[in-house]
Amino acid sequence: QVQLVESGGGLVQAGGSLRLSCAASGFTFSSYVMSWYRQTPGKERELVAGITSTGGITNYLDSVKGRFTISRDNRKNTLYLQMNNLKPEDTAVYYCNANRKGTTGRIYDYWGQGTRVTVSS
Repeated sequence: QVQLVESGGGLVQAGGSLRLSCAASGFTFSSYVMSWYRQTPGKERELVAGITSTGGITNYLDSVKGRFTISRDNRKNTLYLQMNNLKPEDTAVYYCNANRKGTTGRIYDYWGQGTRVTVSS
């Protein structure tokens, strides 16, 4: 079955770094747009960064530009998010998402269980 398993979250001081990973299985990883979202209590889930299936195009939330880098390894079926110069406002649960629109128009959309990132000031 489809699985997205995030890891790498934790507690870090402001200015520190973390690298999140998302191990994918059960679907053709290299065919999917992959993204990282985050959510804090009482707020909607927001898109942090996305990357196309081949990795050629990336996009970022304005507040993380220049600090976060999304990447993927299609040989290892793994998505990454390198987070540098972390700020307390980056504290959230981070989720991995896989998305693809099939030839019939059907949307395939999968989520991981999330990994918590806490940045202390």
